[in-house]
Amino acid sequence: MKKTMVVILLSLTLLWLLAPLAFAEEAAAAPTNSKIYYYAIAALGCGLAIGLAALGTGIGQGIGLSKACEGVARNPGVSGKITTTLIIGLAMIESLAIYALVVVLIILFMNPFKI
Repeated sequence: MKKTMVVILLSLTLLWLLAPLAFAEEAAAAPTNSKIYYYAIAALGCGLAIGLAALGTGIGQGIGLSKACEGVARNPGVSGKITTTLIIGLAMIESLAIYALVVVLIILFMNPFKI
């Protein structure tokens, strides 16, 4: 069952990736205003990228907080050390989201047509 689902999902992904090639237009018929398309695709890509970054960091922070709460519940005597380590870990995880935001902003406000 798992193998069948994996094959089906991979086939659909391959079809999704190769469909634009099948319906591609000739270069002469393509619109000349590619600036609008670049910014539209950049905006979609940036939205997807920051969404995935926020999802990943949110899951990571949730798991870290969960384990810290379990540790304090099991041994309340070391709550100070666990809290310190938790705050440092959450700051490191959050820095990944900030890096993703910086990359997204660079891509979004970059002007590739200024040559």
